[in-house]
Amino acid sequence: MFRLGHFLRAKRREVILLKHKSEIEKSNFRYNIMTTIVYVIGIIILIQLFNLQIVNGAEYRENSNTKLTREASIEASRGSITDRSGNILISTEMEFSLEMYKSKTDDKQLNSSISLMTTILEQNGDNYIDNFPISINPFEFHFGSEEELSNWKKEYKIPDAASAEEAFYLFRDKYNIESEDVKEIRQILAIRYAITTIGYSTTRSMEISKRISRNSAIQLQENSQNLTGVNIIVEPTRVYHTGKLASHILGYMGRISEANQKEFEARGDTHEYKVDDKVGQTGIEKTFEEYLRGEDGKKQIDMSVDGTVTGEYTSQEAIGGADIALTIDANLQRITEDALEVNIGQIRAGELGDPSPAEGGAAVVINVKTGEILAMASYPDYEPGLFYNGISNSKYQEYVQNPYNPLYSKAFQSSYEPGSTFKMVTAIAALETGTTNTTRRINDSGPFYGITDDTAHPPACWYYNDYGRGHGYLNVSQAIQKSCNYYFFQVSTEMGIDNIVRYAKFFGLGNKTGIEIAGENGGSLASREVAAQKNEPWSAAQTAYAAIGQGMNSFSPLQMAKYIAMVANGGHKLDVSIIKSITNSDGTIVSRNEIDEFINKKLDLKEDDSENFEFSQETMHAVLEGMRSVTEGEGGTAYNTFKDFPISVGGKTGSAEAGNKTNAWFAGFAPYNDPEIAVVVMVENGKHGFYTAEVVKQVIYEYFGMNMEEIREDMSAETETERFI
Repeated sequence: MFRLGHFLRAKRREVILLKHKSEIEKSNFRYNIMTTIVYVIGIIILIQLFNLQIVNGAEYRENSNTKLTREASIEASRGSITDRSGNILISTEMEFSLEMYKSKTDDKQLNSSISLMTTILEQNGDNYIDNFPISINPFEFHFGSEEELSNWKKEYKIPDAASAEEAFYLFRDKYNIESEDVKEIRQILAIRYAITTIGYSTTRSMEISKRISRNSAIQLQENSQNLTGVNIIVEPTRVYHTGKLASHILGYMGRISEANQKEFEARGDTHEYKVDDKVGQTGIEKTFEEYLRGEDGKKQIDMSVDGTVTGEYTSQEAIGGADIALTIDANLQRITEDALEVNIGQIRAGELGDPSPAEGGAAVVINVKTGEILAMASYPDYEPGLFYNGISNSKYQEYVQNPYNPLYSKAFQSSYEPGSTFKMVTAIAALETGTTNTTRRINDSGPFYGITDDTAHPPACWYYNDYGRGHGYLNVSQAIQKSCNYYFFQVSTEMGIDNIVRYAKFFGLGNKTGIEIAGENGGSLASREVAAQKNEPWSAAQTAYAAIGQGMNSFSPLQMAKYIAMVANGGHKLDVSIIKSITNSDGTIVSRNEIDEFINKKLDLKEDDSENFEFSQETMHAVLEGMRSVTEGEGGTAYNTFKDFPISVGGKTGSAEAGNKTNAWFAGFAPYNDPEIAVVVMVENGKHGFYTAEVVKQVIYEYFGMNMEEIREDMSAETETERFI
């Protein structure tokens, strides 16, 4: 039994040993296979390395040494701005600049390249960077002081006693310039010296010349194989074709500021701006920045080691900005601006009557049927094109220190008391509420006692103050013709301020017109609400003064133009606009709904919550007849200005006291029987309203294409002009 157990144990050990041996043999086999694979892979890699470094090494090194790649931005072309007929006011044109990158080349090749480049530029009248402080013919140093010259010589290891000519040739030798031509040497030194003082690299360029001519760009491109490291940049630049024309409408562009960035972020603008981008700062350029700017593209530039461009391709196309057509007419705008400027000069010189130190003014022309702005002028104005590449400090100070604020639009960014031009609102309110009627006659007997307890100093009409007597009995049309304050004192006292406010709001007074330009002034409509904001109690006197356009009333000329247009068209509401159309770069037209939504959101405009009125024909006829009598009826406050005028004009003068000044207004429309345009003119400290009617005549001449000789009215005839107490 013992022997059997021993035998079995021996056999078991033998089986285990055999099994273990088998496993060892299998493991060794796998190891040998893995080792073989590693050796094979290693051999393959060695063969490939041998192929890369030995067999084809020279070729690959040559290729790698001759290919440098960099990415550049393709600036999108900004959209153009035109007038209603397509006349270009602002456009984007391609501008060529020249830059240079560092390249692996010797002095001989670099100097030859610089000589060719500068010769081409000079032949075409283009300037290039040149800070080398030695001139030739004769040789002279150009330093502010002897100390500066001495320090410069020490910095460049030039003997202190060296003359300008000796220093010149030392620099020639320093840069290994082989030429003997002094002019050519000087050209090369200008660029080599700039390289030394400014520096450049294979990835950071040095600007050689800004805004070179097209001829230079073409010739440089044709000689690119002989120019090392030279690159022509093509970028869009903003061109203002009409100088100062419509400057306050168009606005200007400038380098993006921190304030701009915050403004963009606040409204969720996701566009990626660069630190040197230029964006709209005022006017249409600012308001429609998102539409005008477009989207930049990207391009890849391949260069050889010596700086020669070997290839260029676009990786992302640039998308141009949208084109904007305005409702203004460029010719009418020019006539309006010129007429306003001349008129202000005439008032200052006393050519229209008593002189007055007129300070500035505004004029607005509007289509009474559509609400389109046909012209909008503000004087003085400015040149928006000066801001694009950075306005000089002296010019900027000239603008900002001008007491008449040329950078500020008096047409829509300022507001003024309207004076008697407001009286049509009071007349309509009185007629429509039944406070008065077209046949009622009120006796202007002189002083008006209905609004004050001070019987010793009651208010009176301007006519009483000038002539010592009242106008006598007047109906509503005659009250407008004569601009009788007494009449409007009476009816306003009877109907109260609230009724005046209701109708004034209907005409858009005291609210923004919604014109598509940032910065519009909403003005102020005299009311109990405005008085409460100033912690002032409302009184009968305030109602009377509000009725004649004084007191807390303050409106922009643009608001007044909308109001006069609505009176002229029979009392129909108008949506004021200066944008005719917006066309994307792909030719699609932006819908009016999209434009309105964009403007309402960007300018935070409120919906019109005023009441709607439908005026009786009798009311409107009486008011419009009064306005016609202002220009055509003897005794009308603008009769002498329009008495020989071939087109029937409805109008109203206004002379609004503002402190120690009297602002002059004229508001009119033409032709009387079928109105097409309304024109409002305001001159700061212009004294008499009829003075400004001269501008209206010139505007009507242009609009109706009369091309007539200038009419010079007889200023010796007496003209009645309203005044205020």
